Amino acid sequence: MSGKRSFAAQKAVVIGGGISGLATAALLAKDGHSVTILEKEAQLGGRAGRFERDGFSFDTGPSWYLMPEVIDHWFKLMGTSAAAELELTHLDPAYKLWNSAPATYAPAASAPSKITPSSVAAQNTAATSVEVRTGRTQTQALFESQQAGSGEALGQYLDSAELAYNLAKKHFLYDPFGTLRGLLSRAVLRHAPRLVKLLTQNLNSFVASSFTHPLQQKILGYPAVFLGTSPYKAPSIYHLMSHLDLEDGVLYPQGGFAALVDAMERVARGAGVEIITGATATKIHVAEPEPGNPGLATSRISELKLNKPKRSPRCEAVAWRDSDGKDRIIEAALVVGAADLHHVETALLPEALQMRSAKKWKKADPGISAVLLCLGIRGTLPDLAHHNLLFTEDWADNFARITDGHALADTTSLYVCKPSASDSSVAPEGSENLFLLIPSPALPQWGKGGYDGGGSAQIEKVADAAIAQVAAWTNTPDLADRIVVRRSYGPADFQDNFNAWQGSALGLAHTLPQSAFLRPGNANSKVEGLFYAGSSVRPGIGVPMCMISAEIVLKLVRGDSSAGPLTELVAS
Repeated sequence: MSGKRSFAAQKAVVIGGGISGLATAALLAKDGHSVTILEKEAQLGGRAGRFERDGFSFDTGPSWYLMPEVIDHWFKLMGTSAAAELELTHLDPAYKLWNSAPATYAPAASAPSKITPSSVAAQNTAATSVEVRTGRTQTQALFESQQAGSGEALGQYLDSAELAYNLAKKHFLYDPFGTLRGLLSRAVLRHAPRLVKLLTQNLNSFVASSFTHPLQQKILGYPAVFLGTSPYKAPSIYHLMSHLDLEDGVLYPQGGFAALVDAMERVARGAGVEIITGATATKIHVAEPEPGNPGLATSRISELKLNKPKRSPRCEAVAWRDSDGKDRIIEAALVVGAADLHHVETALLPEALQMRSAKKWKKADPGISAVLLCLGIRGTLPDLAHHNLLFTEDWADNFARITDGHALADTTSLYVCKPSASDSSVAPEGSENLFLLIPSPALPQWGKGGYDGGGSAQIEKVADAAIAQVAAWTNTPDLADRIVVRRSYGPADFQDNFNAWQGSALGLAHTLPQSAFLRPGNANSKVEGLFYAGSSVRPGIGVPMCMISAEIVLKLVRGDSSAGPLTELVAS
């Protein structure tokens, strides 16, 4: 515990009902606070959204269930467990790779039978598919079959990834970083030289130093996309992601991530959280100390003198507008901005109370955006797995177009999810549910998506090209003719629906200046009682990270500066 002030049970308002908002509200309510969530959309989940039409149910956000122990930990803090709240399925294969490569490329003759390459015409390029199964033995055999000696190299790589992950989980991810004492632990200091190298070398060069096979470099480098950046910009400390998908495995919650959101809502309401949808926060009201008398704070709402010692302005209330357009206000001594950080600070606070200046924001990296595409398909698509990654040959150009803000090539690296491979509830019988994510520049001017090809010209051009690419690479020439449901989303949708800065799909990119303690923090040091959670702040992007950010807020509210996770209420 630190010497910083802890907050007694009192009224709290959480702005945003996404994963981080639900997680934070529930933890605060469990700790005795009276909590209200204000969510501007009609449904909860934030970026973990959903879309339903004609018997198809789509997740429109996260779809990879990684770091299951972190998600389970949150549920256990709430007195339950992931097993009790969700039906989890282990995916085998974990995912399938589709690789565009010169026609001379072929797997080694010693390839095990589980590798089933197929060649199809796609932009005059052969496409091969490879199934990736979880487990060190399986992945090392896969790598060795592609290039002699790379299996052993992968073993060493995974050792390093596991070490980095364990160090991060124990010493960095849950640390509020009120001080940097956690960095001086024996374990961290023992590995300090290696950690410094991992932080200062980018992921692409780190991978290339051990692997020369193009597909292997892509397998190990692509996780950077899940961190909102490219392997050329992500620090190599994030090679820890390979421990998660290649060793820990990939799970799927039946009903999709919508089921996770529903479970979190159920748990939050059970803890006493009040949830108001269609509620747009318009201002965080702050009571400021009177000049010359820091012991008195003047309320901007009631002008009451609050005789409590204050060394800084403090949260007093949140103004919001309901779905009927009526302005309302809720008094609150604790406020958690669980929406996009840029929006919370620049739209809801005066400039003097913002933690980041316009100059800092100008230098910040918003992260990549994406074009999303929900497709209901008549008939089956047996060649696609649950998770599919389509990799183009020109890797460097692909990422340069995304990070430099240029138009995508007609053939680009993308992700295809077919949840109907594992879940019969997401599509009518005899049909398939496809969700495509095409990494794209964070350019809101690209516009919004729409129904049945009715989005902006740029978004639908990218969508049409992606459909054609999937059709060609998976040898499904009639794919476009079999589409019965189609809805697209673009960067402007992220901007408008989630107040995402510059239309970012995930949050601030995990570059070195935006990682660990260098990432925006979870408390506003200028306003007492104001905290932040979500993908824009520590520890970062992704469902597990957002849940951890909620726990960091709880620790800050308690005055707890410990580096590791809190004690669970349900025994592991």
